[in-house]
Amino acid sequence: MKDGLVLNRRGMLKSSAMLLASTVFDRDDALNADRLAAPKYQIGACDWSVGRQLNPEAFERAKQIGLHGIQVSYNTGKDEKGLSAPETLQVIRDASARTGVKVSSLAIGELNRVPYKSQPKTEEWVWNSVDAAKALGVKVILLAFFSEGDLRNDDAGKKAVIERLKKVAPHAEKQGITLGIESWLSGQEHLDIIHAVASKAVKVYYDFRNSTDAGHDIFREIPMLGKDLICEIHMKENGQRLGEGPLDWPRVAKAVKDIGYEGWMQIEGATPQGAEIIPCYQHNLQYLKGLFAT
Repeated sequence: MKDGLVLNRRGMLKSSAMLLASTVFDRDDALNADRLAAPKYQIGACDWSVGRQLNPEAFERAKQIGLHGIQVSYNTGKDEKGLSAPETLQVIRDASARTGVKVSSLAIGELNRVPYKSQPKTEEWVWNSVDAAKALGVKVILLAFFSEGDLRNDDAGKKAVIERLKKVAPHAEKQGITLGIESWLSGQEHLDIIHAVASKAVKVYYDFRNSTDAGHDIFREIPMLGKDLICEIHMKENGQRLGEGPLDWPRVAKAVKDIGYEGWMQIEGATPQGAEIIPCYQHNLQYLKGLFAT
């Protein structure tokens, strides 16, 4: 009777060990499956496009839509210090943690109003935005060059931008941050700026709608720049939902896949006038998932 009890205990221990090992292997297999199934593309939206610029409510809206992340404005016209203020940085960090929506990247849209090419204070903005990006754990900062900051037919402006980028690029490199140029310029003009700065921290923030509107051939430029020089992309139709405007989105998706791009894509605009943002962005999100899931 005693020997039988010992044997039963040994058998129980052996069975328990086998069950534990099986559980661990099953868990590891599940984790590996999750890794293999992880999406190549993460879809976010610009905070200004969901109507909440530099505002924690943007994360609530993104969660309601089903987005992975929010591209956060570094500053605004009313708050030029923006994310350089510790309290503002913390509010954004808390909103991301509370909702589970990532800070996908930063953007300095104020450069459209206060040009990087001519306003000295913008150098401080860009420098400090690198530190803010590092603090938030993001890798890309969009530098905008539209409206007052337009660089087309402005050789002096391009030269000034190049000199300023040369000064901040080592700081960005050290922090592991990429500065993405978004402008009306052609792919070749972007390449010229990148080569002149000569830093891996400077790349192109590509917007298919902007480039098309500027008269450039996006299907020639996408492979010209390639995945190594396109740091992030905007998915936009001005005043229309994705798939309902003039852009050939299936062809865009194929071109993006062909170069092996696997980064963030941020939905910008793509809302008809007077339409509600949440339903429009739910449509835009599902449309992109349909394009890039295969």
